[in-house]
Amino acid sequence: MTEAPERFLALERDWRPGELVATDRVTALPASVFAALLDQPTPARDEGDPLPPLWHWFLFPPVYPQSALGSDGHPADGSFTPPLPQRRRMFGGGRLSMTEPLRCGDEVVRRSAVTSVRTRKGGSGWLLLVTVRHEFTVDGRPRLAEEQDLVYREPPATTVPAAAVAAGGEAPAPEGPWRLDLRPDPVVLFRFSALTWNAHRIHYDRDYAVGVEGHAGLVVHGPLLALLLLELPRRFAEGRTVESFSWRARRPLYDHDLVRVGGAPAEGGRKAALTAGSARVADAVTGEVVFG
Repeated sequence: MTEAPERFLALERDWRPGELVATDRVTALPASVFAALLDQPTPARDEGDPLPPLWHWFLFPPVYPQSALGSDGHPADGSFTPPLPQRRRMFGGGRLSMTEPLRCGDEVVRRSAVTSVRTRKGGSGWLLLVTVRHEFTVDGRPRLAEEQDLVYREPPATTVPAAAVAAGGEAPAPEGPWRLDLRPDPVVLFRFSALTWNAHRIHYDRDYAVGVEGHAGLVVHGPLLALLLLELPRRFAEGRTVESFSWRARRPLYDHDLVRVGGAPAEGGRKAALTAGSARVADAVTGEVVFG
């Protein structure tokens, strides 16, 4: 096996940006916007209402001047972005543990740090896997801890645009009693990008997504798919408290896919296995929740 490039190994060995601390207040508006995107009533309307798991992703909007963005729409020199030229970025997955939910009206302190940098050989070449840990407190008390796995790779020497991939017909219904579908058309993807302050062009610029990064369409956000997984226990296991959640993005889904999400509680009811996929790939994203 060929050796990893020295620039990857140097980042794995030496690159550890400093901790960042930010403060934000939970308001009802972002939760209402996301609930409306899903055609659902908002679960967080009044002071003290809890946010569902991972809905804190709508807080702490990153603020960068337009001139600081790279050609892909991401900040060219973000705080936790490795200094690789023309890098490609994807969400690989993550883990969440909850002591207590965030609530409308809370003033939240988030402490963030890079905790791991690893080099791995993937099907498309060498990858840099970066794990960022976020810890959330209210009045000095821990509420949430989250780890995000981000995947970076260098572009190929020659980019060959991907052939369009047909949706492949109707996907079979996912296994398990918990099910929902979402058609992630460009309007849905644009609204989610706006809600999460995500300017990555693979989600709204088809010419860029296909012609530059070689995707087969507009890419469905990994975080949107993770949130869809968590919609299953929220809708079908009302009253249960999610203690932890882990998820992994295995393959991309596109705007021409019908996303089908399914899940089932495991024997004993303490855990539930969750999957999001399409007619092309049944297990594009997988996850597991543990109930308290």
